Parts: sequence; structure tokens; C-alpha cells
Amino acid sequence: MAIKTIKEIAAEINSGTKTIRDVTIRAWVRTNRDSGKIGFISAYDGSTLNGIQVVYKKESTNGFEQAKITRTSAAIEVTGTIQTTNREDSPFEIVADNIVLLKQSCEDFPLQKKQHTMEFLRDIAHLRPRAKTMQAIMMVRNRLAYAIHRFFQEEGFIWAATPILTSNDCEGAGENFCIQEDPNNPFFIPQAKLTVSGQLHGESYAQAFSRIYTFGPTFRAERSHTNRHLAEFWMVEPEIAFMDVKQLMSLIEAFIRTVIKDVYENCQDSINLFAANNPEIKTRLLSVINKEFVRVSYEEGIEILKKAVNDGYPFEDKNIFFGKDLASEHERYICEKVYNGPVFLYNYPKEIKSFYMKQNPDGRTVAGADLLVPGVGEICGGSEREADFDKLMQRVKELNMDASSIQWYLDLRKYGYHSSSGFGLGFERLIMYILDLDNIRDAILFPRYEGNIKF
Repeated sequence: MAIKTIKEIAAEINSGTKTIRDVTIRAWVRTNRDSGKIGFISAYDGSTLNGIQVVYKKESTNGFEQAKITRTSAAIEVTGTIQTTNREDSPFEIVADNIVLLKQSCEDFPLQKKQHTMEFLRDIAHLRPRAKTMQAIMMVRNRLAYAIHRFFQEEGFIWAATPILTSNDCEGAGENFCIQEDPNNPFFIPQAKLTVSGQLHGESYAQAFSRIYTFGPTFRAERSHTNRHLAEFWMVEPEIAFMDVKQLMSLIEAFIRTVIKDVYENCQDSINLFAANNPEIKTRLLSVINKEFVRVSYEEGIEILKKAVNDGYPFEDKNIFFGKDLASEHERYICEKVYNGPVFLYNYPKEIKSFYMKQNPDGRTVAGADLLVPGVGEICGGSEREADFDKLMQRVKELNMDASSIQWYLDLRKYGYHSSSGFGLGFERLIMYILDLDNIRDAILFPRYEGNIKF
């Protein structure tokens, strides 16, 4: 018995094979309909987004009566002949000689043959991987993770497994989850927290290996219920020694272009599913793949926005000034209306950026850069790191940070820390961008946010 996946069958058919005999598949039922003497099951096995049609006949299929009663999500084993069709949406099917009902599904299975809202699917997160929409998203997520690792590995980076448990607050925003312990018998001293970023530890690695990247879960105790925030999400954070911010922007551009191109070329079924209702998705992705990324200083960006306000552009927030932390509407105006493509904003005021960013000679800006893309605004941000111990310590004092908790990080500057640059990219936000998802909770299988940890 030759058991094949639907993906393997598709590969054979695409290579020119017209008929494959005595093939066995094991799959789950999406839909089932019969007309008395002939029936049709739409089945999937997860190996590819598109499933396979199973044709079963009363006169020639063993297990015909079992096949008739299979419900949505039932597990089946089918043996028969694969043959091509003239249907574009289903170029091949299996004509069943034998069907075995491996496990019936209960009648109350909540995913039936109708359109379900994404909000409904979130309430059944343990079952939503079976919905075709979620399968499409997760296949993009899988391919994107592969493309990210492949890019960095081919560019000579070392993957660094930075810790989940830490004693520091990388961003200094106080959004850590603290590990609750018995105060009379603590396991960790000082108190342990879940990491908000692997950057600080990544800088330590980079001073030994030159090029490293982290890719793993991070946590933020943000009491935010927006469509772009999660309490648990994944971050991509490379760190490169001997690199300045201009070189960093070039690296970000190559990275973003490469991984999106990889997904675009290898997840066409998933992209087509979403593009059917939103053709702009493909246009936007091709813009990132093919267009040169523009570089604009923050100060120039402020002048662009001031002119837009004077010309009557309907921003919700029209108060534009140097030192403003730009909102998404401002970022999108710059990349969508002015440049119609990806834009780097760089040299931000130091007051609105993190303590570790390298201070520019002007004393008021830092060597940081954010990448803005149409449809979203900021998609990732990075900077050259401050290598001067005294300047870094001064910045820590200005922000009233607890220097003792990151003394090991500050001390790196004493031992050959010439320069270093890196960026952070929210993995789920990139998935959101690729498929134009409305809510980040649909870019991760079991979303965690304030008030929700049901599963």
C-alpha cells in the first residue's frame, strides 16, 4: 500500500503524470455530499493548502455506506486511482476503490461549510487550524520562519538562543512580566522576568561572533487591546559588530526583500486565497520586492508632514513638531502618499528612542532607523548602538534607569566594543503585512493578550 501525501501527488501530476494507480491517502473531511449512487468528499491532509476531491461510487467503492455518513473533520483512509481533471480549482482527484472511516467526527463540530468570522475562530483556537483560512496563514508563517533562518545562515550569521528568563528590562519601559515566587524562599535573586527582547544578550554574542541573530518568543505586559499588540510574540533580532547605521539600513532592505520574495514565490496558494478579496496584496508585496527603499531623515520627514498639514491633509493629529513620536497615519502618509514604497526614516530625536542608541554629533539625535511600508507604517526598527561607556551611562542616568540590573551590558563597552548595530522585527507583524490581516491575533495560533489565556 503506497501511502502518499496530497503534496506528493500534486508534484507527480505537475511533472506530467496523468494517472497514478493504487494510491492510498489518509486525510480529514472538509465537506461530503452524495446523490445516492455517487458521492464527493473534499479532503485535506495538511501537506498543502489545496485538498483533494474523493469520488466514491455505490457500484465500485468498498465502504460506500461508511463514506456516505462521514462528517466534517472525520478521519478517512482512501485507496484508489488519481486522475487529472479539467477543473482549474481541482486539477486532480482520487476515484476511490476503498474507503475506511478511521474516526468519525461528532455532529456538533463547530466548523461547518459556511463562512466563519475571524473573531469566531479565535474563540475556538484549538480547532481553528482546521479552517482553510488559518491553514493559509500558518503555512505563510512556516515558510517565513524558514526564509528568515535561511537568509541569516547564508549571510554567515550565527543563531543565538538568548534567554527567556532575565533580570533586566531591555527597553526600560517597565512592561516586563515578573515571575511570581514565594517571597520567603525565592528561586531567583534578583527577581526573574520574561524577556521583552533578546537584544542586550545578542550584543554580547556579537562581540564574539561578529554576526548573530536571535529568533524566538518575547513578552510585553502591555495593557493594550489594539489589533497590533500581543503579550507573547516572536521577534527577529540580528546584531552585527563593526557595522554603522547606513550599512544596517542596507542589510534590513536586503533582508525584507529576500524573505518576502521567498514567501511570495513559495506560498502562492495562501496569498491567492487572501488576494481573491484584496488584489492590492500582490501589488504591495511586489512593490517591496522590486522598489528601492528610500532614505529620509526624521527632520526631513517632519517638514514633509508640516507641508501636508498646511496643504490641508486630514490627519487626525495635525500637531507636527520635531521630537514628536509619529503615529501610524504620519508614517503611512510618507511611504504611501509621498514615495509610494518602502521608506527608511533615520536620525530620530534621542528623547523618543531607547537608551542604547548611538548619539549623533549634533547632540539631539541618535543613529536609529525605522522602516516604513505602505499599508502598515513602521514594520521594523534598528540602530547603531552607543559604544562609548560614559555616554551610555549618562543616558541611563537621564532616564532614571537602574544601572545595576544591566551593569554586565554596560561593561561590554570596556572590552573592545568598537561598534555594533542591529534591528528588531516583530514576526507576527510581518505576517500581518504579507497577508494584510486585520488583527495580529490571527498571525499566531494561540494568541495571548490581557484577559485571555484560555488555551
